[in-house]
Amino acid sequence: MGRYELATKALVLSLVLGAVAGTRPGELVRKVPAMYVFGDSTLDVGNNNYLQGEGVPRANRPFYGIDLPGSGKPTGRFSNGYNTADFEYNFVKINCVYICILMHAAQSLGFHKSPLAYLVLKAHDKLIPSAKSRGVSYASAGSGILDSTHAGNNIPLSQQVRLFESTKAEMKAKMGPNAVSYLISKSFFLLGAGSNDLFVFATSMAKQNKTATQSDVTAFYGSLLSNYSATIAELYKLGARKVAIVNVGPVGCVPGVRVLDPTGACSDGLNKLAAGFDAALKSLLAELAPKLPGMAYSIADSFGLTQAALANPVALGFSSSDSACCGSGRLGAQGDCTPAATLCPDRDSFVFWDSVHPSQKSAMIAVKAYFDGPTQYTTPITFKQLATAS
Repeated sequence: MGRYELATKALVLSLVLGAVAGTRPGELVRKVPAMYVFGDSTLDVGNNNYLQGEGVPRANRPFYGIDLPGSGKPTGRFSNGYNTADFEYNFVKINCVYICILMHAAQSLGFHKSPLAYLVLKAHDKLIPSAKSRGVSYASAGSGILDSTHAGNNIPLSQQVRLFESTKAEMKAKMGPNAVSYLISKSFFLLGAGSNDLFVFATSMAKQNKTATQSDVTAFYGSLLSNYSATIAELYKLGARKVAIVNVGPVGCVPGVRVLDPTGACSDGLNKLAAGFDAALKSLLAELAPKLPGMAYSIADSFGLTQAALANPVALGFSSSDSACCGSGRLGAQGDCTPAATLCPDRDSFVFWDSVHPSQKSAMIAVKAYFDGPTQYTTPITFKQLATAS
C-alpha cells in the first residue's frame, strides 16, 4: 500500500471517527494533547525490554502480543494484545464511544494505542516529539509504590516521576516554559500501581510463617499512602492537573494465587488487604485534592469491577474466570506463558491472559466502564469527565 493511499485512509478514518464521536475532525486530539503513564505491568508497553538483568520481568516472547493488531508480535505488553494503557489512550485521545475501539482498520493503522515507552523513545531519539504530541509511558512491570518492591528489576514509581521531570526539562528547552506548562496542564496522567507491593508484603509474611497483625497492615498502608501522596504531589508540582488512578484489583483471585489453594478458591486475605488499601487510597485523594488547587482526579475501581466480572463472567462473554489462557498445569498457572505453553483457542473468552494479567478483552471492558460508566466504578467523576474537564 502506497504512502498516499495510507494517508487517504487515515483521513477517511479521521472523518468517520469524528462523526462517531460527535466532533469535527480537527477536534479529535484537542481535548487532551498528551497522556503520561506511570505504573506496573498492567500499563507497561515495553520499558522493561530495555532494562538489564536476569530478574527483570519481560513480555518479549510469544505468545505475548499474539492478538496485537498489525503485528501479532510481543512488544513488552503483558497481554495477548492491547493493555489498559492502550485503551485509555484510545478513549482519551478522541473522546470516542465504544465502537471506536472495535474498528480493526483504525487499530491496524496505529490510531489507538498507548504512548510509546520512555526507553523506546530515548533509544530512537524520539522522546520530545512524542512527549509533546502524544505522551510518554514510564510504566514498568514489577514496579511498586515502594522503591523496595522488586528493587533492581524495574523502574520504581518514584523514578518514573523523575524521568517525567527530566522529560519536561527537555521539552522546555525545545518549546519554552509557557507552552510546556499549558500542554502538561491539559494532559491526562494515568497511574496504576500497588499490586506488586501487596504481593511482596504477603510473601514476606508467609516466609516468616507469620499472620500479619493489624499493626503490620497499618504500618504497610502508611508507607504506601505516604509514597503515593508524594508521587501525586510531585506530579502536581510538575504541572499535572488531570490525574486518573486505577486502584488495586482483587489480587487474591488471579490464577497464580488461586492455584495455591486445593479448591482453586480466591485468597480472602489478599483480597481484604487490597480492599483495605483501596479504601485508604480513596480517603487519601479526598483529603489531598483540596490542598492542590486546580487538580481534578478520578479513581477507577478495578476491585469492584473485577469482582462483578468474576461473579457473572458469562454476562460479559467469558467462559473462564479462574484460569490463565496462556500457561501450563492446573488453572494454567503452574507455568509461565512461553512459546512452549498451552494456549487457549479463544482468548476473548478468558478473563485472565496469564497467571496474573488480564486479557485484552478484560482491559477493554474495564476502560469502557471507567469512561462511560456505570458511574459506580469511578469516583468522584468518570475518566471521560476528567479528560474533558477545563
